[in-house]
Amino acid sequence: MASSLPLLPKPISPFFKTPPFSTSKPLVFLNFQTRLTSRSSDVSVNLKKKNNPWLDPFDSGEDPDNEYGSLFADGKQDEDPRPPDNPDNPYGFLKFPKGYTVELASLPLKIRGDVRRCCCVISGGVYENLLFFPTIQLIKDRYPGVQVDILTTERGKQTYELNKNVRWANVYDPDDHWPEPAEYTDMIGLLKGRYYDMVLSTKLAGLGHAAFLFMTTARDRVSYIYPNVNSAGAGLMLSETFTAENTNLSELGYSMYTQMEDWLGRPFRSVPRTPLLPLRVSISRKVKEVVAAKYRNAGAVTGKFIVIHGIESDSKASMQSKGDADSLLSLEKWAKIIKGVRGFKPVFVIPHEKERENVEDFVGDDTSIVFITTPGQLAALINDSAGVIATNTAAIQLANARDKPCIGLFSSEEKGKLFVPYAEEKSNCVIIASKTGKLADIDIGTVKNAMQVFEGSLALV
Repeated sequence: MASSLPLLPKPISPFFKTPPFSTSKPLVFLNFQTRLTSRSSDVSVNLKKKNNPWLDPFDSGEDPDNEYGSLFADGKQDEDPRPPDNPDNPYGFLKFPKGYTVELASLPLKIRGDVRRCCCVISGGVYENLLFFPTIQLIKDRYPGVQVDILTTERGKQTYELNKNVRWANVYDPDDHWPEPAEYTDMIGLLKGRYYDMVLSTKLAGLGHAAFLFMTTARDRVSYIYPNVNSAGAGLMLSETFTAENTNLSELGYSMYTQMEDWLGRPFRSVPRTPLLPLRVSISRKVKEVVAAKYRNAGAVTGKFIVIHGIESDSKASMQSKGDADSLLSLEKWAKIIKGVRGFKPVFVIPHEKERENVEDFVGDDTSIVFITTPGQLAALINDSAGVIATNTAAIQLANARDKPCIGLFSSEEKGKLFVPYAEEKSNCVIIASKTGKLADIDIGTVKNAMQVFEGSLALV
């Protein structure tokens, strides 16, 4: 007799006959930066980790077994081809209107990491921007044909009339903690519209400044970061970071950008390490003519005067370094120093017209005084002089950049070695330091004895 019980439905078979993950192989988590190779199980050994672990903790760097050698991967980048001259173009010979030639990103731009446009955000004033000149030259040597733009303070922008490697210099104070919202957003839009491949920043970045660099949408965002807790979160938005040794980068002196320069000049496949050249400046003919008229009106003759720079003043045009607050000397000391000058006429550089009466009171009414506030005019004055006697201001660096004899007055030997590390190698640069750690206590007799360095200039006149 047939059973009257209802038939039960058939059980549903499982979707996977076998476990979805094999236990014999390790799990691999994929993201957009992970590179898979046939030997993924052992590539994590003996590989160099990236300097920025915030981006991808699973990325162990480049695969050492990967072979490069195609035309698009070896050597430095090539300069962009020069378009033909068009004298009938109303926009100029080489300045075509938008849409005239379609710009295409070349394949090496992605494979080799070429940099066609680079923006440098420089913190500080004249001194800090002047010491960044060797880094700009390093960028030009490492990436042929690159266009370098600068974003810096009002005082810092004046420095780039001495640099022929810079295309544009825009004023924006990166040290301002509370910028105007309209200025902030306008600058982000300006940088974003220029399509930079690399953005470098010498300002110590926290989360706020890192977000500013991130919104430029540059491929490579490189910056110094704070050495303390203020850097928290900055690495998430930067592709390369350098932890500063202290909170004031300028205290490192002439080599304040060493970490960034080592990274920029690093060897890459078939490209050897790019050397760092010394500081050099270029002076335009128009600036030379303006300055020549100034010192001639003051009674000086080309090649027969000594530049005196670093008088005590509260003007921002003194061109001090942020890393050396004690770098200005009183007029009483300067009046004693110039008494040892023989065969040359001392020319005092004043940063403000209000200092003219003070110089005349201490030194005399017949003193040659030149009012100069820009680094370009100061460089032109030094270029036409027989030498320089200055405290730790931009005049010391400009004198060495133009190979002029100079006497540098520093508050301590440590400061002298930091800001002029090459003084011992040069016979025409003498560094005199105070024994008490204060610039006001510098020995006047030692300064007068060091003026023999100008004798060679007198023989050439």
